[in-house]
This record gives sequence, C-alpha cells and structure tokens, in this order.
Amino acid sequence: MNEPVTSETYAAQLRRLADLTARVREQRDEAHTWHERQCVAAERAVAEAAEQLRSAEEELVAAREQQERVDAEVAHLWQQVRSRLGARRLGAPPAPAIGIGATDPVLLLAKARDLLDRAGQPGELPGSVNPLLALCGVAGGVLAYALGAGARALGVGYGGDLAVGLPVLALVVTLLGPLVGLVPARVLADRRHAVLGPRPITVVLGAGLLTTVLLLILGR
Repeated sequence: MNEPVTSETYAAQLRRLADLTARVREQRDEAHTWHERQCVAAERAVAEAAEQLRSAEEELVAAREQQERVDAEVAHLWQQVRSRLGARRLGAPPAPAIGIGATDPVLLLAKARDLLDRAGQPGELPGSVNPLLALCGVAGGVLAYALGAGARALGVGYGGDLAVGLPVLALVVTLLGPLVGLVPARVLADRRHAVLGPRPITVVLGAGLLTTVLLLILGR
C-alpha cells in the first residue's frame, strides 16, 4: 500500500510546481521578447529593402533620362560632324566604346563638343601660301596701275577738264593697288577655310606696295 502524503511532501510539491510555473513564465516571456525583436528586425529589413528598391527605381529612371539626353546629343554632334567636315557619307553614330562605361558621358560629350568647335573654326593661312599671297599683291598692284594708266590715257585723249581730273583719279586708283590684292587673297583664304590674319594681309600689302612703287618709278 502507498504511504500517505505528508504535509511536508505536499508543500515540497507545491514549491516545485511554483518553480516550474515561474520558469515556464520566464521562458514564455523570453520567447515573446525574442519574437518581438525578430518582428522588429524583419520589419526594419523590409523597410530598408523597400527604400533600396525605391532608390534603385529612381536611379533607373534618371539613368534612362540621361541615356535619352546623351543619345540625342550624340545624334546632334554627329550631324554637325557630317555637315561641318563634309562627311555626308557617314552612317549612324558609332556605338559606345568598350572600356569607358565608368566615364561620365556628359564630360565626354563636352570634350567632343569642344573638339568639334575647334575643328570647325577656321585657322590662319599657313606660311606655305605666302608666295600665292605675294602674287595676289603683285596682281592687285599691276591691275590698279593698268587702270590708272588707262585713265590717264583717256584724259590725254579727251583733253579739257578730263585731262586734269582723270590723272588725279588714275593716281588714286594706282595707290589703291595694294588693297586690290586683298580681294583674291580673301578668296584664297575662304577656299582653304581659313581667316585672312595680320600676317597674310602684311604679305599682300607689302607685295602690292612694292609692285606699285616699282611701276610708278618705271612709268616716269
């Protein structure tokens, strides 16, 4: 037969039950705390992922807009290349070069635009055309002197007031001979897509002035 449960044994069982209950409650609280922390961490991770997704979408939209602007600028610059440089047989713009994807396309376009502007600007005539410039000056002096001689001949032929006025006009035309040479020199510069700078002008005027002086001396 079982021994009867004493009061001391019953009290010990109650204490043990109370300890187990407290331990279960403590573990349950720890489990609830852990679960809440995990939920907070999961919500934070979801919020961060959503923010990263939103930022990535905004960057994608901005990248597409920049690509459209870059493509439009490339097409515009390519059209200028074809029109300014006379390369009308060129087809579509070249594809992006491999290996420069990390370079800012705006910076590359700025450099290309600057290079195109400098390529399209006319330069000064090279020194190799100085003989042609001198020839323009000589031709202008000879032409002006011939016109002046013709005017003097007309004055002598008609007499009267023309005999007095035309020689003066002939002298003025003759002295303008060096300037006449600038006309063919300008045509030469335009054909070479260059500007008629100080040096070419000096060569033309010097040759024209020398020619005019020599013709005046010889014509006395």
